[in-house]
Amino acid sequence: MKLLRYGEAGSEKPGMLDADGNIRDLSGVVADIDGALFSGPDMDKLRALDPASLPLVDGNPRIGPCVGNVPKFICVGLNYTDHAAETGQPMPSHPLIFAKATSAIVGPNDDVVIPRGSEKTDWEVELAVVIGKKASYVSEEEAMDCIAGYCLANDVSERSFQFDYAGQWTKGKSSDTFGPIGPWLVTPDEVPDPHDLKMYCAVNGHRYQDGSTNTMFFKVAHQISHISEFMTLMPGDIISTGTPPGVGAGQNPQVFLKAGDVMELGIEGLGTQRQTCVAWSR
Repeated sequence: MKLLRYGEAGSEKPGMLDADGNIRDLSGVVADIDGALFSGPDMDKLRALDPASLPLVDGNPRIGPCVGNVPKFICVGLNYTDHAAETGQPMPSHPLIFAKATSAIVGPNDDVVIPRGSEKTDWEVELAVVIGKKASYVSEEEAMDCIAGYCLANDVSERSFQFDYAGQWTKGKSSDTFGPIGPWLVTPDEVPDPHDLKMYCAVNGHRYQDGSTNTMFFKVAHQISHISEFMTLMPGDIISTGTPPGVGAGQNPQVFLKAGDVMELGIEGLGTQRQTCVAWSR
């Protein structure tokens, strides 16, 4: 299944994408696409549905974040061998984890705001994993059964905030609009191998990132297992699993985002995003 949320920000309705790429309304079946859905009996109800039996959504509505009411947004840094090489940093001995504020989450095509005082706003196309059931001290063998689905994420980052303002990376990762997710939550049956997906990110038509999840160092099962040793993962939590090379900070000379720039990104089977950068204002 490809599940989504559509409508005005803050008032999104649940939907499903049919085989022809049309949005079908799920609001008569489930309340939302969120942790309560993933951990309850309604997921089985959705699997049994014929999408053609659902009301067709007319027009071209805004697509919202594909998961609502996200409890935690955890990211893994320096997780692609070729990305670590471009930064000049060694691969960490354990997954490098940090938090992105859930207030950063927006829809896949919403504007990205260049924050006040920004000098180095950057892009990062990433595979995100959505947790489907409570996970505490799970083994790698158990980890994949904890996944509700996968989605595309842009781990937008402000490198100056991240590295020059002391403290943890969260400062450079959590500005409003720095967490576009979606367009869809794709269930695991449609992603047979999450470690063999092509991915890209272009800015103003120039493709800077052109990679694959096959260069991921710590695999998805290891990430889930490792993170669950330090915090209980809850249904609806998101883990963003790292980015391939080609970020702005890795260019020579470096390239960073400014108002008016357009990011376009995608992952094989998970859809595409398009964001226009806008200047911060009150």
